[in-house]
Amino acid sequence: MKINAIILAAGRGTRMKSNLPKVIHKILDKPMIMHVIDNLRQAEVNNIISVVGYQAELVKAVVKEESRFVLQNEQLGTGHAIMMCSEILKDKDGITIVICGDTPLISSSTIKELIDYHIRNDNHATILTGELEDTLSYGKIIRDNDNNVVKIVEFKDAKEEYQNIKEFNTGTYIFNNKLLFNLIDMLDNNNSQKEYYLTDIIEIMANQKYKVDGCILKDLKETIGINDRATLAYAQRVLSSRINRRLMDNGITIIDPRTTYIGPDVCIEIDTIIKPNTHIYGNTKIGEKCIIGPNVELNNSIVLNDTEITNAHIDDCTIKSHVKVGPYARLRQNCIIEDDVKIGNFVEMKKTIFGNRSKSAHLSYLGDAIIGEDVNIGCGTITVNYDGKRKHQTVIEDNVFIGCNANLIAPIKIESDAIIAAGTTITNDVPKESLAIGRVRQEIKEDFGNKFK
Repeated sequence: MKINAIILAAGRGTRMKSNLPKVIHKILDKPMIMHVIDNLRQAEVNNIISVVGYQAELVKAVVKEESRFVLQNEQLGTGHAIMMCSEILKDKDGITIVICGDTPLISSSTIKELIDYHIRNDNHATILTGELEDTLSYGKIIRDNDNNVVKIVEFKDAKEEYQNIKEFNTGTYIFNNKLLFNLIDMLDNNNSQKEYYLTDIIEIMANQKYKVDGCILKDLKETIGINDRATLAYAQRVLSSRINRRLMDNGITIIDPRTTYIGPDVCIEIDTIIKPNTHIYGNTKIGEKCIIGPNVELNNSIVLNDTEITNAHIDDCTIKSHVKVGPYARLRQNCIIEDDVKIGNFVEMKKTIFGNRSKSAHLSYLGDAIIGEDVNIGCGTITVNYDGKRKHQTVIEDNVFIGCNANLIAPIKIESDAIIAAGTTITNDVPKESLAIGRVRQEIKEDFGNKFK
């Protein structure tokens, strides 16, 4: 069966107090609308349409090719948003999910369950519902004597006979697609807000004897819609707890889940230990028996087995096996760190390949460099890669020893087994097995100290 989805993502979200569209605010470093899209795709929903409005181009830039887009220039209600999709969907077979772009906690398993429930019961429309003793501001689900849903009544409009109803509308629906678009023009805006409400389509369907039902959700945390910064923070705690629990159940040790934030696309292998105050985001993959943390931020990177990273910030890098990084190291922009490497405190690398068993123990900057095997980088070494207009490359071959406080003025090549004396500035290539010294000869001026005073 063809399964479509419409994501309602046109609003600004005024309670966020932000100039950004609400749906691109991030949870675990990922825009909330992308959580919704990923959950739909994991539920095998492939034809996704996002209804955009406020700062539509920003939303499109975030979502990219993951969705088609329909523009709702005027935000005239949820029903009006569906009307905007008519040209694309009105003639399509199958079913259509309607979901809000600010509900990132509705899991793929819940979406699958909702689809299965809709199909199994041969419904024309199915509402994802929940049950609460106090339904607060949620719309109440009204059923007839045969337990069919006949309408949704907003809390403020609920009559006394409806006050004790516990079942409420979460704002997520499945419809028979052609039926939805056959009836959508029957909506009107005869209300105080002058808007077209999708909830009204339920009563229209029921009056025409179509089968409408509600699928009750067990975990009510999934129903949370993000309307303000406090709810955004709460949703992050809920999602983080869900992810951390799944990882721990799969053989990963997380010392303090309360201070560990791991994105939904991260993969971690068994017997790895995650220490406190660690943030791991993007498409990061971590192998077995690693130790990550404390105080590590790791983004879109690959870490192989038996590697230890402490107090470090790493972006878009590959770190192989038996490597030690940190404390206080920074690696960025596609560094490749080979096996058995040591990168110590206050070392920064950018666009650098660092060969097997090489080490940079402390206080160095290595940018735009290719560094071979068994190389020693002394304290204070800098690859001087920028001439004010362009970046240049430094090549250091195998078994080179770089003494402390060396400046390597790129472009430059240091051939294998060479030695660079401490305090040297290198401006020309260094041949293999040679010693390069480039510094002022020391002079002693006796009794100068007394004269200076």
